[in-house]
Amino acid sequence: MIINRVTLLGHKDHGKSTLIGSMLITTRSVSEERIAEAKSQSKKLGRKFEPGFILDSFSEERKGGLTIDTSRAQVKYRDSAFEFIDVPGHEELIKNMISGASYAKFALLIVSANKDEGIRPQTKRHIYLSRMLGIDKLIVAVNKMDTVGYSKDRFERIRKELSEFLEKIGVESRSVHFVPISAYGSENLSKKSPNMHWYKGKPLLELMREMAKKKAGDSSDGNMRVILQGSMPHEQDSLLIGSVASGTIKVGGKIKVLPINFNSKVAALFVKGVKKKTANVSENVAIKLARQVTGDSKGSVVYDAAFKGAKNTRNIGALVFIVKKIKGQVRIKFNGIELSGKVGINKLIDTTTGFEIGPRSAQQLNAAIVDIKLDRDIPAEPFTSSRELGRFVIYQGDKFSGIGIINSVGKR
Repeated sequence: MIINRVTLLGHKDHGKSTLIGSMLITTRSVSEERIAEAKSQSKKLGRKFEPGFILDSFSEERKGGLTIDTSRAQVKYRDSAFEFIDVPGHEELIKNMISGASYAKFALLIVSANKDEGIRPQTKRHIYLSRMLGIDKLIVAVNKMDTVGYSKDRFERIRKELSEFLEKIGVESRSVHFVPISAYGSENLSKKSPNMHWYKGKPLLELMREMAKKKAGDSSDGNMRVILQGSMPHEQDSLLIGSVASGTIKVGGKIKVLPINFNSKVAALFVKGVKKKTANVSENVAIKLARQVTGDSKGSVVYDAAFKGAKNTRNIGALVFIVKKIKGQVRIKFNGIELSGKVGINKLIDTTTGFEIGPRSAQQLNAAIVDIKLDRDIPAEPFTSSRELGRFVIYQGDKFSGIGIINSVGKR
């Protein structure tokens, strides 16, 4: 059974952990012993049982009523399985969210219907960031419907406001589904709730099952790319070690390696130590070339020799999500290597509205359209061509400052 990774997005206290816990219980994806242990701990703390306690690994999390780090849980429902990447909703832990969201098939956004909570700035920032990371399929679960008397009007107001924001940042309406739920009461999770008879759609788990079965779009244009991590000795020669980011590498194929501008032919391939004629997407591969590469190959990329889209550059245009203020000299981590560059900000965007803002309004958690001049060549590509070669992490000094996706590649 294929496990579908789902990133949970949303503001703190809107019920992410409660939802995961309720789904684990509803689908019987967690043992009775673990449920009993969570109930026992709740009793010791003098608190009413909360389904989210099933996820918490530390007692201080239960006492504080929040989850302090990324946790993962698997839910099995009918013929599908889901791994929920429960990323913290707190702004100071946005870096954890980035690492968790990067590999999800789709996102599940939790928004509280409670009138004292509702759509918050961080709600929209999480949507903006997930869009940047290439997650273009989204389910919006409007939670805590029991706290507003299961009001259809309240649900529709939230749907209207978020739909307008999603359209503003370029998310297609057909890739977004809204569902009203009560995570605490397990309503509209696996079966429709009579308290929300006005809702004509499918319950949450059914929507997730349908989303998982839809064919995912390729994260690249399909051309062969192997990102190298280095080399290892093999008999009298050496093998290049890497991961196939897209396409297929074949024995006998003519290749080029960038940024070192090296051309050769694939003499042999090894996957998990076994000799193969081909290696495909996501496979780790050892490559023997007819003519050996000399020097450090880490961060280099193997392409088909005939591929015209690959080129070296020191100049990139990018969209950056700012975690800490960036200015002037920065460090870039790209393809497992680190390099220096100088950043120039062209435009700032408020990630809670999608609108451009003036440079004097610059602050963390906004986005920026930037130009970066690097200190050496890299085989970069636009994110639309290759997600793996189209994103990077940016540091100001030794401080993590944001994540970027490449929009354009300039001349060397």
